[in-house]
Amino acid sequence: PAMPLLSVPRDVAVGTAVLGVAFATGVLAGKRCSFLSFGTPKSSKSIIGKSSPLWQYILDHSLREHPLLKKLRLLTADHPCGKMMVSCDEAQLMANLVRLIKAKKVIEIGVFTGYNTLNMALVLPDNGRVIACDINEDYVKTGKPLWKEAGVEHKIDLRIKPAIQTLDELLASGEAETFDFAFIDADKESYNEYYEKCLRLIRKGGIIAIDNVLWSGRVLKPRKDDLETQSIHHLNEKLLRDARVNISMLPMGDGVTLAFKL
Repeated sequence: PAMPLLSVPRDVAVGTAVLGVAFATGVLAGKRCSFLSFGTPKSSKSIIGKSSPLWQYILDHSLREHPLLKKLRLLTADHPCGKMMVSCDEAQLMANLVRLIKAKKVIEIGVFTGYNTLNMALVLPDNGRVIACDINEDYVKTGKPLWKEAGVEHKIDLRIKPAIQTLDELLASGEAETFDFAFIDADKESYNEYYEKCLRLIRKGGIIAIDNVLWSGRVLKPRKDDLETQSIHHLNEKLLRDARVNISMLPMGDGVTLAFKL
């Protein structure tokens, strides 16, 4: 379907502020709702605050959101765990990268309500597919009807089980180096393992997008008892020196690193 340019004054600004950034708080590629040790702090996690007129200008002059993506975003905004959803501007970047490299096979680790799943499925060719990994089917039920309404349900292979298991199954079935793009946005303590397995599954020239790499700024001074922040910080340091990829770390949302496989 076409991606019409919409007028996005207040509904997107409010929706984006509510949904915040891609702030995953899940477990094993599923996402549980817990705002005790995780969650979105009151201060903005973006360099440009979500209430800033400049932020509104960015949305007004760059966001093109498919009507069904908008519908799912607003549905997710009402969800008790709505803050876990990827921001709409970041999702748009992911879709543009999928288009740019003419991707046909995509891995998504962490589905939540399925906004970014739909986002990527919309731009894949008719024979493309998204391997969508999560452990919480209840959250995904929000997006499933919209996948069908958008006519992309056949492109989405939803696997409700630990993502490590799905990635191992893909490797065992001979699908190494056959995927074009991967998006990692699930439990942080498993980030390194997700990255290593995705690197084996992605072809040369493919892209791995790793979300939440700034983790609300906590990566600046990780506490020893904060295993999630430690995990993200260690992966960030590893990626800087990883000769298997070229990288760009972007201060978008809660931070996203793009790793381009060499």
